[in-house]
Amino acid sequence: MNNKEDERVDTAAKEPYFWNSRTHEFLGRTATSWGLILLFYLVFYIFLGGMFVLTMYVMLLTLDDYKPTYQDRLATPGMMIRPRGEAMEILYNTQDAGSWVTYTEVLDNFLGPYNNSVQVQNNDDCAPDNFFIQEDSGEVRNNPKRSCQFNRTSLEACSGMTDRTYGYEAGQPCVLIKLNRVIGLLPGKDGQSPYVTCGAKKEDVDAMGELAYYPPNGTFNLMYFPYYGKRAQVNYSQPLVAVKFLNISLNSDVNVECKIKSNTLPAGGDRDKFAGRVSFKLRISSINN
Repeated sequence: MNNKEDERVDTAAKEPYFWNSRTHEFLGRTATSWGLILLFYLVFYIFLGGMFVLTMYVMLLTLDDYKPTYQDRLATPGMMIRPRGEAMEILYNTQDAGSWVTYTEVLDNFLGPYNNSVQVQNNDDCAPDNFFIQEDSGEVRNNPKRSCQFNRTSLEACSGMTDRTYGYEAGQPCVLIKLNRVIGLLPGKDGQSPYVTCGAKKEDVDAMGELAYYPPNGTFNLMYFPYYGKRAQVNYSQPLVAVKFLNISLNSDVNVECKIKSNTLPAGGDRDKFAGRVSFKLRISSINN
């Protein structure tokens, strides 16, 4: 009895697992079993794929091609400068053209789209000090929307037209400031445009010297707002403010902070350190190497 049981165990152990010719099982399953399990997974994954397609379709129905449904942004937009160098530093030597020519090349490339000929061709000559609002007609989109000209010559001494070195060679550098784009932003009321003010950190006040702003008073004119988005306003030219450092102290680090002033935008606080402001270090040397 025991010998027969041992023989059956040995016979079962010798049966191949990959293909069992006696039971016609492949990897331990019959053809019917494999068919049923494959059918289950086929239906299961078709159902998952259908659910994914349905949820994506419903989500896309809620999106607008020209305006984000939700905007997760600061109450006051951030600011940026050009040129900005590494780590928000502008460091150069007036006696070494190679140390500042990169900055002027950056400004040349950045201001290329602001050439008067390009602006006249692409954008409108708008009336200043008023928002350039372009409403849609119900369900009919008023697209593409027009944009106002921002001519390079409005930057005057910082336009690169009369001084190809933007003041860097003379130790009176120009720095361009732009406000980050925010769709639908109206940064002023009662005809008062937002404007930029720059100053030195407390320990560098005496080294700052006199500043000049272009356009006058460092304003971002209201006619460049609101911004309707890249797709709706394809030729939009972001307004700029240029700050020229007329007599900054040489051979010393000057920590500069520029802020946006507006009667509608709240000032950035400790929680939003980069809202409505930008900080950078400026050092102009005049030492022969």
